[in-house]
Amino acid sequence: MLDPDWPTFPASDGMARRALQSKATVVVDEYSANPTQAFTHYNINQSRFQPPHVHMVEPVPYDAPKPAGHTRFVCISDTHSRTDGIQMPYGDVLLHTGDFTELGLPSEVKKFNDWLGSLPYEFKVVIAGNHELTFDKDFMAELVKQDYYRFPSVSKLRPEDFDDVQSLLANCIYLQDSETTIKGFRIYGTPWMPWFNGWAFNLPRGQSLLDKWNQIPSDIDILMTHGPPLGFRDWVPKELQRVGCVELLNTVQRRVRPKLHAFGGIHEGYGIMTDGHTTFINSSTCTVSFQPTNPPIVFDLPNPPSS
Repeated sequence: MLDPDWPTFPASDGMARRALQSKATVVVDEYSANPTQAFTHYNINQSRFQPPHVHMVEPVPYDAPKPAGHTRFVCISDTHSRTDGIQMPYGDVLLHTGDFTELGLPSEVKKFNDWLGSLPYEFKVVIAGNHELTFDKDFMAELVKQDYYRFPSVSKLRPEDFDDVQSLLANCIYLQDSETTIKGFRIYGTPWMPWFNGWAFNLPRGQSLLDKWNQIPSDIDILMTHGPPLGFRDWVPKELQRVGCVELLNTVQRRVRPKLHAFGGIHEGYGIMTDGHTTFINSSTCTVSFQPTNPPIVFDLPNPPSS
């Protein structure tokens, strides 16, 4: 759990930040299995998700000049093979946080890669989501074995059809529990999310997910996950539930403290929030009815001193 009196430091205080992170240990939260209950508990007892601790952020207008000494990131997610009509704004680096296909079929991946190749961004970074079935080797091993009726077009694929599916993403940097450095920014990407109807990259809440989050280095500048942390753009109105991961939130706020946490997964959660240190962006392009009408979100970050 997060200590309610956990100190905060200005972003410039790198030594204090690293010292704090090196001592931080995140354990499974007592409310891990019930994110709605966790949200209610921490809001009542700590006002953790209310001003002044968090507040909404307006997106940067597309025509706003990029400040000197900054890098402009363009965030999208959950495009689900519906990229044809998306109007892409100016930027330096594209971040796509998963669900770029319907089922991860090689033909869908190729189409997405072709679209990426048509975009002018200097760098493009992509992670998978729960819809990229063929990117999750353990999931596919079980699916092919069972000839699972939910995904007949995928379960009929031969192993050689998808064994090297990641290589089809030739027009981007693909991250899967891995990192890259771009323009001095350390970027880490991971596709895992709490179990949801038995799709790809699903893990039980609690220790299984925390084991994945523990792989995230502490001094990452930008974190890309497919799903949201608890309390940040994770509300599902139809179910009247919060669905974000408590351990992901504690990892982000207590240990990693990135400048930017980009994600998608929950189409209804599109938008931007901040806790005063990390900016949280849910850039789901598709709405809950899978209409690709949510515009890409632009965010400017000051360049690291080393760059």
